[in-house]
Amino acid sequence: MTALPPEPPTPAPPPRPSIGHQAAVLLAHRHALGRLPYWLLTRATVVLSACAALFVLNGVIIGWANAYEVLVGITSPAKVKVQWAAWPLSIVGWAAIPAFIGGAVGYLINGQIQAHQSQDINAVLNDLRALIQPPAGPGDGA
Repeated sequence: MTALPPEPPTPAPPPRPSIGHQAAVLLAHRHALGRLPYWLLTRATVVLSACAALFVLNGVIIGWANAYEVLVGITSPAKVKVQWAAWPLSIVGWAAIPAFIGGAVGYLINGQIQAHQSQDINAVLNDLRALIQPPAGPGDGA
């Protein structure tokens, strides 16, 4: 009986990448995203972060209920105690947040339009013709 050579030790698995490395990889691949996810990840994040920071600042200074009411336009910023903080929040509520929503909707609509424009015209016409054909009746032999 011959002795078999000992098996080599199995190598240890590589260490898991750190969270920082995983985040860097995700940010490096952000250009492969569609237009809306790319916009949300890059530009919209900055706007939302600034709006959130302004809301938190006002929540601490003038109170959370007052900050919400100023943001959505229920209360005038002139009626709160600390007006210097409430006026920018009111402007954000009237301008930045609707602009953010409009931008997101614009990207969604643009994506839908581009998807429809990329179809072949003959395929679209055939689909439309199929829609206007009357359904087969019971006596049509179909």
